[in-house]
Order: sequence, then structure tokens, then C-alpha cells
Amino acid sequence: MSYVIATDTTTDLPEEYYRAHDLLVLPLSYILEGETYYRGGKELPAEEFYAKMRGGSMPTTSQINPQGARAAFEPVLKEGNDILYIGFSGGLSGSCNSARIAAEELMEEYPQRRIIVIDSLCASLGEGLLVHKAVCRKENGAEMEEVAAWCEENKLHVVHSFTVDDLFHLHRGGRVSKVAAVVGTMISLKPILHVNDEGKLIPLSNVRKRKKSLETLVDTMEQKQGSFAGQNDIVFISHGDCAKDAEYVKKLVEERFGIRAFLINTIGPVIGTHSGPGTVALFFMGDVR
Repeated sequence: MSYVIATDTTTDLPEEYYRAHDLLVLPLSYILEGETYYRGGKELPAEEFYAKMRGGSMPTTSQINPQGARAAFEPVLKEGNDILYIGFSGGLSGSCNSARIAAEELMEEYPQRRIIVIDSLCASLGEGLLVHKAVCRKENGAEMEEVAAWCEENKLHVVHSFTVDDLFHLHRGGRVSKVAAVVGTMISLKPILHVNDEGKLIPLSNVRKRKKSLETLVDTMEQKQGSFAGQNDIVFISHGDCAKDAEYVKKLVEERFGIRAFLINTIGPVIGTHSGPGTVALFFMGDVR
């Protein structure tokens, strides 16, 4: 049976990647200065989005609702295709549950079609890395059930290691207290965070100064690759409008592990709303998150 891989804009994959691999991409929206933006509608370049955030604008985001997921899925079913949907972490958004509700309704109406919904428990290019692994398997001839099973078995091996430059965005999201944000900013404290097995953002440690925080991301990769060392054929890096810092992390990964294949992209506005400008994230496969 023919099937389509679907995901959402929180993968932070480049637009050309979506097109090259015929991905169905469900848009999450965000509101900035009274305007609503989303992929396929009114859009704002990432650089302008981050410039507005640096200027003090505070965006908000909205999840995918069941009606939106249904509107995206149904035309694919009508064309005779099944759907493998790999969604944004249920620990961070209700979007994946909305897709599951839409899938259940549609499969009752189209009993000959199948929709598999996977909660990636991943975010940003971590979700993107899981999607990429699924795409590679599909394009090598794997059936939908086989790809879905691989994703379920391996999604908790997608390691997210990231640091932020501005603690106040973490405070807005309830990740740190206001006192911690103020004091941390005063002493140039940079938190190292990850996404845990429940798909939630969790602080791991704090280091002093920006350069050290970037180096710590690569230290984390050395600690967590485990049995996947030598199997990471590609590493993903996302950044909040700080490409030079992302390139520095790439250079460190190249030097330490000999990896030569990378996908580097800007963190999109939906994730960037909560992480802020200056975020750098490293994604790879490892034994434990």
C-alpha cells in the first residue's frame, strides 16, 4: 500500500526538505504583535521573528486542533494513501492527541485506509531527526508498519542537548523561577537542558559563559552516544538565529567524532517562542536521553 509520512512544523526541517521528500506538514500557528502566522498562510522570516523578540515582542503559540488535523489528513486518504504521522512531543503540546482524535474519526469513515499516529516525544530537529530516519527507511522500500515499529522502538534514543542564551524565556515557560533568571543572567549562567523520556524539557546542569555551554553540548554527546557511537551517520543542529554558534558546535563534533554529515537549520518560530534567540541544540542517536 502507498503511504505518506506526515509531521508538523515543529520538526524545524528546512522547507526544501519537506518538498524533496513529499512530506505532509501540519502547521502550528503563533501570534506576534496581534498577527497570526503559520506555514501556508501569513509567514514571517525567522530573522525578522527573532529581531522582534530581541526588541521585546513576546509571541504566543497555538497547537493543532482535531479539525485542522482532519483537514490535512482527509485529502491524502481520498487519494488512496495511508498516513504515518510523526508528531510533536505530547509532553509539550496537545497537537499529537488532536491528530490521534482526527485519525480515529477518519478511519471509521475510510475503513479501507490506515493512519498510524506516533508521539515522537521529540521537539525541533530532534523530531526532525526521527522523521528523517523514517523517510530514509520509506525511500529504501520499508512498509509503513515496519517504519512505525522502528520509530516506536528508537524514539527514546533521539538525544536532545541544548542551551539557551536568555533565561527569561525559560522563566516565561515555567522552567526556571524569576529569581533564578535574574541571578543567572547577572553571573552569565547558561543552563544545559534536554528532553526526557516523557517528552518534557528538563534542566540538566548550569555552566558559566556561552562558549563553555556550547562545548558542554558536545561533551554530552560523548557521554550519551554509547552503542550508537560510529552509527551516527548524520547529526542535526538547530539554532535561534545564531548560526556562528551552531557552526562552532559542528566544528567540535567533526573534530571529536569524525562525523561529516550535518543538517543545520534555524529554530522555527513555534519552538523559538519558548526557547528564545540564541538557543543552540544538538541532536543525535544515543543509548539514553
